[in-house]
Amino acid sequence: MSFLVPSRGTKIPLSIIVLVICGFMFFVLLYTERISLMSSSTLSSNVLKLKSCPRKDLSSKPKDIVQEEKVPEENGREERSENMDVVDDRFEFDPEECNVAAGKWVYNSSAEPLYTDESCPYIDRQFSCMKNGRPETDYLRWEWQPDDCTIPRFSAKLAMNKLRGKRLLFVGDSLQRSQWESFVCLVESVIPEGEKSMNLGQKYFVFKAKEYNASIEFYWAPYIVESNTDLPVILDLKKRIVKVDSVEDRSKYWEGADILVFNTYVWWMSGIRMKALWGSFGNGERGAEALDTAVAYRLALKTWANWVDSTVDSNKTKVFFTTMSPTHSRSADWGKPNGPKCFNETEPIKDKSFWGTGSNKEMMKVVSSVVKHMATHVTVINITQLSEYRIDAHTSVYTETGGKMLTAEERADPMRHADCIHWCLPGLPDTWNRILLAHL
Repeated sequence: MSFLVPSRGTKIPLSIIVLVICGFMFFVLLYTERISLMSSSTLSSNVLKLKSCPRKDLSSKPKDIVQEEKVPEENGREERSENMDVVDDRFEFDPEECNVAAGKWVYNSSAEPLYTDESCPYIDRQFSCMKNGRPETDYLRWEWQPDDCTIPRFSAKLAMNKLRGKRLLFVGDSLQRSQWESFVCLVESVIPEGEKSMNLGQKYFVFKAKEYNASIEFYWAPYIVESNTDLPVILDLKKRIVKVDSVEDRSKYWEGADILVFNTYVWWMSGIRMKALWGSFGNGERGAEALDTAVAYRLALKTWANWVDSTVDSNKTKVFFTTMSPTHSRSADWGKPNGPKCFNETEPIKDKSFWGTGSNKEMMKVVSSVVKHMATHVTVINITQLSEYRIDAHTSVYTETGGKMLTAEERADPMRHADCIHWCLPGLPDTWNRILLAHL
């Protein structure tokens, strides 16, 4: 072994020393590269496993993901600039981590609705703002952006694949009807002409997509429970009676649906106490008791909850409840005491703390309380706060009332005739459906 260890006093040639050092450095570099490759592989694997609704911390996101760039406009709007075709589908929406209620509306000048009230034949004239003469279209280009996550864009093909062989049923008032019409319009373009049909009844409307063996339905039930004013509608609010203990006459239409989406709010907010009835309508107003609105609302929702718990198989059916759609009939709420309600509003409210008088928090607490004590899982979709900001999205004077279009004289008097309850289509209800599809 003496040839490996030089004797004392023997000098090692410089060339050998350099060769040993270079060999050692090569080994170090090779080892480091291996570690680097292993780390890259691990990072790539972790990216694919990232949870949905990623926090908007740009420093923590992988570089290969296309980021949205927000560009300030001259008029102060914050505009989203993005490639509409680039969608990173590795992230799946997780409602447990995504609070869709907290966020802001971002203006996107390149955004175009997936349909118009000219292209979709199923929109009620009441909601057809562009067809009814609304002159500006900026209300179509505001997109809801939650603070800490991203809601997937609405995909008609994805929606229909999720609905293949299923019944989606919306139940509620005219706000729910507009959401139903929105959903139908969002998907109908991908269904061949001969493979779709619409059946409009008095209370029960059914859109069928034969190719998918699917249906998208709406059942008119403004109070969910029975009342004396479903059809025909009683205009005198004092004569309306709600049968708070029964859904029996309508629930037969709900049974067997794979996805149920319920809503009821605006009909309860008449400004007077509700006449509640137990038993039969045979005696008219006799036997009806005037209750505080929140009390009657709770009784009605408990009746609905009992039906869901006793009838719905949660292994087969998903149940949703959409929170109240706000009204904007008091412009003083947003700092315009002499303003003509929602008429001529062209931008959403920017103040995140805004809450108008058209939304009743006590009623929202009733929904939360009833759902909390149900045996069946019900997903509550909170559309109230994000809709509160959209004072610009109502039908206003570009609508009809009593089956007739507003006259020029009526349009000139928005304080009396502007509809600040319902929404234009296309418009805000499309965002509600974007959230609904994400939950599916």
